[in-house]
Amino acid sequence: MHKGSNRATFLFSGVMVVVIAVLLSVAAISLGPYQQRNVRIEKMENILSSVNIESSPKDAEQVFKTYITEQLVLNNKGEPIKSETAAFDIDLKKELDKGKTGDKDKERFPLFVCHNKDKTFYIIPVRGKGLWGPIWGYIALEGDMNTVYGVSFGHKSETPGLGAEIETENFQGQFEGKKIFDEKGEFVSVRAVKGGVTPENLHGVDAVSGATITSDGVTEMFKRTLSNYVPYFKKVKS
Repeated sequence: MHKGSNRATFLFSGVMVVVIAVLLSVAAISLGPYQQRNVRIEKMENILSSVNIESSPKDAEQVFKTYITEQLVLNNKGEPIKSETAAFDIDLKKELDKGKTGDKDKERFPLFVCHNKDKTFYIIPVRGKGLWGPIWGYIALEGDMNTVYGVSFGHKSETPGLGAEIETENFQGQFEGKKIFDEKGEFVSVRAVKGGVTPENLHGVDAVSGATITSDGVTEMFKRTLSNYVPYFKKVKS
């Protein structure tokens, strides 16, 4: 076959495509377990971050086991149940979507209990939608199941300097000490308020300037996700 012929060119191209596809497949399969482990490690670090416990990729697993003493799976009635899927492995997005499709009775919600310095904290995963994509995070409540101890947020594609500010310490630090229940014990969640809030406002934080949609997404994320845990909190308190 002449090297300069069209047939030879197409044949060479076809062989290269097959070879590259095989190599990429092998690489993806080989690296899969490492990628999954990295995702789990990052998740552990984020959960610990919500209660201000520092960890690194090297020690995250050990630190997580030390401080996260219990992992519960709750149904939509706030009852701890046995689940085929461990709390850590539950996909919150899929669970929240069940309520939209009429499968609310099948919803399962993870809850992480942390003990640190003789104090108990309840860590809840939250998920919502920002301007350009999903936003997510964790909120840690103190032992009264009302006062926010800390939060940790992440996002996929928010704008640097605007929506991406939800990841900064300045924004996240505002949530410390806020309440998710009012004086009458009614669930009100925590809101990001445009224009700012006064120190006396126990349920609001300053919204990110110039990022109204993302700030509203944070508000919606808290209210929609936390509402699923209210039955459990009320049962435990009573």
